[in-house]
Amino acid sequence: MTDDLVTLDDIDLSPYTVFEEKVWAPLRQNTPMTLTEHDVEELRSLNDYVSMEQVENIYLPLSRLLNYYVEATQNLHYATQRFLGENRHKTPYIIGIAGSVAVGKSTTSRLLQALLSRWPNSPKVDLLTTDGFLYPNAELEAGGLMRKKGFPESYDRMALLKFLSDIKAGKRDVRAPIYSHFFYDVMPGQYISVDQPDILIVEGVNVLQTSQKIRDAREVPFVSDFFDFSIFIDAKTDNIRRWYLERFMRLRETAFRDPGSYFHKFSTITDQNATEIAQDLWENINLQNLEQNILPTRPRADLILTKGKGHLIERIALRKI
Repeated sequence: MTDDLVTLDDIDLSPYTVFEEKVWAPLRQNTPMTLTEHDVEELRSLNDYVSMEQVENIYLPLSRLLNYYVEATQNLHYATQRFLGENRHKTPYIIGIAGSVAVGKSTTSRLLQALLSRWPNSPKVDLLTTDGFLYPNAELEAGGLMRKKGFPESYDRMALLKFLSDIKAGKRDVRAPIYSHFFYDVMPGQYISVDQPDILIVEGVNVLQTSQKIRDAREVPFVSDFFDFSIFIDAKTDNIRRWYLERFMRLRETAFRDPGSYFHKFSTITDQNATEIAQDLWENINLQNLEQNILPTRPRADLILTKGKGHLIERIALRKI
């Protein structure tokens, strides 16, 4: 009888199915490649290497999967509306993309936006970063939160929730504040308008975060409650640290050189002083945010893309349905 007993060692308790690139790549099947090398070069972020081979092997199959998910979810919404006798506007499909600073969220977001928008049905795909929902610097300084910028408490979470609620409700021309990395601040009176997209990609370090309490609120939804699919960009902490420091030093040679930049002062100091400042920013701000707030949200993602040293994706983990 004991030979027939099932033990925990015999059961796969992981909520994910894990793929290596060579197994994932064939899942693109006959999906055509719609991006050129020039397109990919234009879409990638500073210091974030991505090859055409990985776009074809990783991102193209992912766009195919997402296209299936979008179609299935939209059909479910239509079925519900028919049952209720309603004739509402289309319900946008929202994809959340989370992960540390310098891990490559922006590159992934732009690549997926480009690939999804080129599917035969030509869906309208918009992209939003949550930076615009940071509190302005003046408010952060008044609250002693400038060294917590990027932490959950530095965001106007209620404004972000209202934005996502309006998007899901199919409202027209929903406005979101604009954030400038050049000025390192939210731009007063400036907004982008999101007008009934088929797909909205929402990118931010803490978009999967759940633990923040909102004053005087008993039951408040999470940002991730509005997501139909979520992606976490993962990598070893040592690699992210190295990418962050390398990007900081490269920015000293480019954007920081403009006298109007908030960070211009960092372009005029010695390399040694700049390195010390970058290490302080990493150790005392970004690493703490990663360990306290970002990494704990990784298990909530529907898909985890794990990168190796050279920014190349080495593993894909897809949540089992």
